[in-house]
Amino acid sequence: MKIPKRLEPLIEDGLIDGVVRQLMSGKEAMVFVVRCGDDIRCAKVYKEANKRSFRQAVDYTENRKTKNSRQARAMAKGTRYGRQAQEAAWQNAEVDALYRLAGAGVRVPKPYNFHEGVLLMELVTGADGDAAPRLNDLSFEPELARQYHQTLIMEVVRMLCAGVVHGDLSEFNILVGSDGPVIIDLPQAVDAAGNNHASDMLERDVANLRNYFGQYAPELLTTDYGREIWALYEAGALNPEVKLTGQFAKSEKAVDLGAVLREIDDAKDEEAARRLRLQTPAQ
Repeated sequence: MKIPKRLEPLIEDGLIDGVVRQLMSGKEAMVFVVRCGDDIRCAKVYKEANKRSFRQAVDYTENRKTKNSRQARAMAKGTRYGRQAQEAAWQNAEVDALYRLAGAGVRVPKPYNFHEGVLLMELVTGADGDAAPRLNDLSFEPELARQYHQTLIMEVVRMLCAGVVHGDLSEFNILVGSDGPVIIDLPQAVDAAGNNHASDMLERDVANLRNYFGQYAPELLTTDYGREIWALYEAGALNPEVKLTGQFAKSEKAVDLGAVLREIDDAKDEEAARRLRLQTPAQ
């Protein structure tokens, strides 16, 4: 096939040797099957911001920093250079998340390179050796639905242990490879500790899994893994080997408001005394 213009620099630099075919075109990128020596991989070519439907909502970009002060100012002002810098940061977020999650053992495609706005990574294949189908293109017997649901819930846990929340996880960005589900599409991934919306996003990701697999195994519809996982994370008790129940019971223990107010007053008194000591000349 004709070489897409965005892939030409990768061929010139020897990162890929040829383009086999276009695999898909989504809301944020086009994906091509490419040859790299004897290997077959995929190249994700990001669309320009004005040509894709997914918008960089503030909930996702909250707390994403740039070390370059000029870029930060331009991004804040919304200049052309700033928009370009913001777009680069958006793409880099997926690359960074992918490398972090692959290093943590999460079931994501193995990344190989990121060059000129193109992410070169593993091509996930199905049992027949062809490109793996998306989860939403398949149907399941109840037992396999339960198995895949449990696998993906533990992948959500593993991601959170690595400090990442997917933020847009659903049956549309999960592939079913020859050895099970693989999570894809991470440009909206957020830092769990640095984003105030991370808990809501995680609960939504988990709810999407529950609702999808609940079509095939209805008992899953009564589970509440999202809040259980986040509560364990906040308590510092989450790990990749954690045993989950799928249930969550919010503590009904009444807050001792009087004790809280007394602690606040004590702290104010201590601070006032400290300031007084600083203002009083030594004798």
